[in-house]
Amino acid sequence: MSRYTNSKKVNNDLDFYSPLLEKRGIKSIQQLQTVIIKNPEIFERIQLKTDTYIWKYGDRFYNLAYTYYNDPQLWWIIAWYNGYPTEANVKTGDVLEIPISLEQIIQALGL
Repeated sequence: MSRYTNSKKVNNDLDFYSPLLEKRGIKSIQQLQTVIIKNPEIFERIQLKTDTYIWKYGDRFYNLAYTYYNDPQLWWIIAWYNGYPTEANVKTGDVLEIPISLEQIIQALGL
């Protein structure tokens, strides 16, 4: 499941994009509406079963997602849950908590 599965498409015609729109000869750009992911309450996090993983040199979020969820596109769940926007923010030896139940974490995120 992509985090964009339920996103609406919107036409963006903000003045910020006017030079680009003029250059391309179009009136607006169609984009996906920003997904709002809620932060689970502490009681929701406590109920989630997680696995502890120690980050090693060469690790990648998408590999962990494939290992735990059988889908590398779900890398963002592990990154978001641990508060790391990118792999560059994770240091060797950092401890990650990986939610085990995909259904529970999707529900906790409000998706």
